[in-house]
Amino acid sequence: MPIQMSERLKRIADEIPNGAFFADIGSDHAYLPCYVCLRDEKARAIAGEVAKGPYLNALNTVKKHRLESRVDVRFGDGLGVIEEDEPVDVIVIAGMGGNLIRNILYKGKEKLKHVQKLILQPNNNEATVRKVLLELQFVLTNEIILEENGLIYEILIAEADAHKINSDPYDKIHFEKQLMFGPYLLQEKPTLFIKKWQEEHRRLEKTIMQMKQSDSAEAREKIESFSTKLKWIEEAIS
Repeated sequence: MPIQMSERLKRIADEIPNGAFFADIGSDHAYLPCYVCLRDEKARAIAGEVAKGPYLNALNTVKKHRLESRVDVRFGDGLGVIEEDEPVDVIVIAGMGGNLIRNILYKGKEKLKHVQKLILQPNNNEATVRKVLLELQFVLTNEIILEENGLIYEILIAEADAHKINSDPYDKIHFEKQLMFGPYLLQEKPTLFIKKWQEEHRRLEKTIMQMKQSDSAEAREKIESFSTKLKWIEEAIS
């Protein structure tokens, strides 16, 4: 029986190279590892889960599709499910907050030594994820934006190959803006990018109006920060 996958997970699956040994962190039902392994007979996967319910769901999905020899469901926290010196070459972390993704990568950075590709889909705080990629010396190589069930998501692709270091997409002048909007998305400005930041512009305007009712120094400081962000958004979507 084929696995019913969301468009978001299908786009992530398309970024996993043929024959990869990959880890899906926070795998839930293990749909992604099973989907990839069913269409690529050379692929192998680790499905990592920290919660008991999703862990059991993942075990059931793997058993249902008879993939026990190729999808290893493991119970553990973050990259802790990857063994020391295990040759995992791709890691997927999707459907979590950007701060949590950053924490997972930092906490498990010793497990990244063999990893050639990171596929990350934060639900928010994308700038935080872009920043940690730089700090961990992974080079952002692509950004995908898509809409699903009324929500807009960004998928960030990064690679560790040494020759990619010279392909750093950031520049010193626009660095902070590129962290916020994404260097590739800011350059290409697809329709969903415009839609996302138009919505954020409206939300920020409303927040500023509410904060103007306060005379506190903290409120004034936040208004100044948000006003700068508003100006950046206006420039980005113009």
